[in-house]
Amino acid sequence: MSSVPTDLRYAKSHEWVRSSGDGISTVGITDYAQNSLGDITYVQLPKVGATFAAGAVFGVVESVKAASDLYAPLAFTVLEVNALLDKTPETVNQAPYGEGWMLKVKPAAAGEEAGLLDAAAYRAAIG
Repeated sequence: MSSVPTDLRYAKSHEWVRSSGDGISTVGITDYAQNSLGDITYVQLPKVGATFAAGAVFGVVESVKAASDLYAPLAFTVLEVNALLDKTPETVNQAPYGEGWMLKVKPAAAGEEAGLLDAAAYRAAIG
């Protein structure tokens, strides 16, 4: 069974959002997503300052099985990119909700995370 922390919000496309309450959110992919992908070998992320609409492709994750697009779970501007993933992309497999985070972002609108799935709804979606 995949880990689904209750303090996060989830997109149906398997990205998670952690709101820190100070207008900055962290974005990554779920345990279910990393497990489905297999061993991650490369992560392509956007540059700081890039802006994305909800649902837009913001990057790519490559694994031994496939390449998969990453979708913006909400509209945001990139504030920070996890540089650790350049050298050790497998960190996403090892700690998808911890050191394997991908982006720190500023959501385009306050409270936009509320439109995402809660843990129970995401658990139901992944069956």
